[in-house]
Amino acid sequence: MKYLEYKGYTGSIEYSPEDSLLYGRVLGIRGLISYEGETGKLLEEGFREAIDAYLDDCKKEGKRPEMPFKGSFNVRIPATLHQSAAILAMEAKTSLNNFVAEAIRYRVDKEPA
Repeated sequence: MKYLEYKGYTGSIEYSPEDSLLYGRVLGIRGLISYEGETGKLLEEGFREAIDAYLDDCKKEGKRPEMPFKGSFNVRIPATLHQSAAILAMEAKTSLNNFVAEAIRYRVDKEPA
């Protein structure tokens, strides 16, 4: 397992040799939600507790919880790459958005799980 998953949130798994402690943070959000544990099981419990506490705090404060990886993001690339991708997308009779999604999917599918 490379990451922790709970209620739509993904958490990292790190190790601090100085502290002999596992720790992590929630990925894909602007805010900082961190957790720790002395064992893998305690790290997972800390992760779930941190998510639950965050969601409870949001509810009490009447604010909408930040959700990670909404499916929309900005990409900055050189203008020549943008042009080449747009032309290839037009030739393939697809949108630039679909072209980029297919390119990302291709790369992601090649990575070992």
